[in-house]
Order: sequence, then C-alpha cells, then structure tokens
Amino acid sequence: MIKAQNISKNYGDLSILKSIDLEVNKGEIIAVVGASGAGKTTLLQVLGSLDQASNTSECSIQIGAIDITKLTSKELAQFRNKHIGFIFQFHQLLPEFTALENICIPAFIAGTSKQDAIARAKELLSYLGLKGREDHKPNQLSGGEQQRVAVARALMNQPDVILADEPSGNLDSESAKNLHDLFFKLRDEFKQTFIIVTHNKELAAMADRTLYMKDGKLIN
Repeated sequence: MIKAQNISKNYGDLSILKSIDLEVNKGEIIAVVGASGAGKTTLLQVLGSLDQASNTSECSIQIGAIDITKLTSKELAQFRNKHIGFIFQFHQLLPEFTALENICIPAFIAGTSKQDAIARAKELLSYLGLKGREDHKPNQLSGGEQQRVAVARALMNQPDVILADEPSGNLDSESAKNLHDLFFKLRDEFKQTFIIVTHNKELAAMADRTLYMKDGKLIN
C-alpha cells in the first residue's frame, strides 16, 4: 500500500529526516515511536503530502499505484482528499461548525452532493456512537467525542490510508482506550491502512508493527 524510498527533509542546515525507507502493507497498523524531536511528525506530514521532502527528485512515495512525488499541486490536493485521512492530537475541528458540518467538509471539497455528504456523515456519526450529536458544536462535546468527530471526518471519503499524529495524546485513559480499539475495528471492517505516531505504550503494543525513530532515522 505504501512504499517510500530515500526520504530526506532539511530545514536549512538542520537535517530532520535522513534517507528514510518505509513499506507498509494494505490493512496494516503501524505505530511510529521515539523521543520528541526524532522526526516522527515530519515523516507523517511528508508521507501525507502536507509537506515535501527536500530531495523530491531523488525520492519516491508510492501510495497504491501512484507516486505522489510526481503529481502536480492540483493533482496532489485531489489525491490527498480522496485517498488519505488525517487525525491530529488536537482534533482541529472548526469551532463555528457543527459536528455534522465538520465531517462533511472533505466530501464538499471532493464535489460530493450535499445530500450524499450528509447521509454519509450521519452514517459515520451513528457508527462512532455519536448519533444525536449532529448539531452540537465542538465546545458542546467531550474530548473523546470531539476526537471521534475528527475520526469521522478522516473517514468521510473512504480513504485508503489514515495518518494519525498522537491521536490519543489529549484524551483521558478511558477515551484513549476507546479510540485505540476503534482504530482496530475500522481496520478489520474496512481494511484501511494506519500509520500512527504515538507516545502511548499501550497503543504501540497493539499495533501490527512498531517502528522506532531516532535522530531522523527509522531503527528496526
């Protein structure tokens, strides 16, 4: 599902990622762990096309059959919207929008009709145990509920890959466990691939594989 080769990222003289190679199978859940500053979030952002490798002409990032380093900016935005879902530590919900409206945003960007987007969003809300919370704004939801809304938004366009950056880092232990269990339920039911950056030892232990990052390199 994902094959990345020779990814490097520099900020001036500071080397953040150093010639990283990575392969992830379809339906696999990968945990990426390591000390703060090891390059975990940067790796996730480059894999998800939110940032570019410094050596774009020398590296490749293949997701499915597409090498995203070869896409134009417009093609990349379309690919990202359709094939990649993102979950962040701080849910990044728009505070002025309801849960339903937040979830619908990726579908509207993709050109999905309002009727179909709302139907899909309600289906996800129900699946994630949020039925009846459609019209609640983020500040009317608990932390766990807000993160489940963010998960629903990430799932909206049925992406092949979910990239999660410390998804349970801002949750209490019970909400974190529920979220972790949800990831595996989603994988089992929908065969999606997950790469999860985490400091949570329990989540890392549950993953199919754990990759360790140190000083911008993956250490097996």
